[in-house]
Amino acid sequence: MVRALRIDKLWLPFIARVSVSFSSFDAFGAVPLGCGMRFVLLCLSLTLSATPSWSQEAIGLAAPDEVASSGLLQHILPRFSLKTGIRVIADDAGVLVLETAPPGDPVFARDGVIYHLRIEEDAKHERFRDWLLSDIGKRTVESYAPEQGPPFSASFDIAAVKTETVIDGDTLRGEELSMTHCGRCHVIGPKNRMNGLGSTPSFAVLRAMPDWSERFEAFFALNPHPSFTQIDGLTPPFDPQRPSPIYPVEMTLDDLEAILAFVSVITAADLGAPLQLQ
Repeated sequence: MVRALRIDKLWLPFIARVSVSFSSFDAFGAVPLGCGMRFVLLCLSLTLSATPSWSQEAIGLAAPDEVASSGLLQHILPRFSLKTGIRVIADDAGVLVLETAPPGDPVFARDGVIYHLRIEEDAKHERFRDWLLSDIGKRTVESYAPEQGPPFSASFDIAAVKTETVIDGDTLRGEELSMTHCGRCHVIGPKNRMNGLGSTPSFAVLRAMPDWSERFEAFFALNPHPSFTQIDGLTPPFDPQRPSPIYPVEMTLDDLEAILAFVSVITAADLGAPLQLQ
């Protein structure tokens, strides 16, 4: 099998000089004509084969047109290969993918657009990502000056997107069930704002907590609820020797789902800023 050999322009002067030397040597009959060029190509092939970045299969990197046409990849990829010996080339069908949205790690930005690098579980892919996120990788990106358009930046802020959890269900029924089962201790809303126990948080306060949904979904397992709460088909019956100390709260999983739907749409209480310790 014949291996294709790529000759870089930097090697051409060397090839020409050595070839001329061998041609002159051939004139005296010491070496058969043409042997010099074959010897040079053999040496060059062995040299390139011994170079890690040439001997391994290249990893393709697909990028949006605005990145591919900017010249940035031609600037950063050879520098990464020179530094690590790992060949990464621009390739529309590459396994490494630059995209304008997650998933992927944000690696650089341009004109308000943040580009994310999506990789596979591979040590070489991770090496490329880590290099882009390193100080030297960031400096390499920012040192490139495109002929057209604004420069690329490796320093940018990612705005956190706050998502509200809304649970599907019958919210009206959930409100009624909350008043019936939970209103004895908790303030549910304006309808019973004067009837809750002072030692128990209101539904609005609970809704303001980051883990509110987990608290409500598993409330029957959180003290003091296990001693007086029964969820049909989920919780075990009360121990006859330890009956409920109050009139028990009995509901189904459908009831609990309706309560969760109701809580998901109520307004959370404003708990203010966290306490600052002096």
